[in-house]
Amino acid sequence: MKKNMLIAGCVLLLSSCAPTTLYNWGNYQAATYDYVKTGTDKDAATLSKTYQYIIDNPIGKRGVVPPGIYADYGYLLFKQGKTEEALKYMKMEIGLYSESTVFVGRIIEQLEK
Repeated sequence: MKKNMLIAGCVLLLSSCAPTTLYNWGNYQAATYDYVKTGTDKDAATLSKTYQYIIDNPIGKRGVVPPGIYADYGYLLFKQGKTEEALKYMKMEIGLYSESTVFVGRIIEQLEK
């Protein structure tokens, strides 16, 4: 009986040490790599779906979209000719991460010209 309780206690202790991530990055790394490497429309569509998944599923310890995702997605939309939607996402980046104001704000200024 004591042995079973000891084993259960160890399992419980070790399970509480499981790493938790602050953000859900989904398939971001692989999708971005493929898009940068080839730049095809198929890879752009995959990257766009990856961004949407990350935005729609803000899992992680913080429960918010990871830093840079809104801005990256906005830039991808801009490259696709969707300037208004791109501006919306870049402004969302600044709203969530005010420290990005200097960098993303300059991009927004250029897009609004």
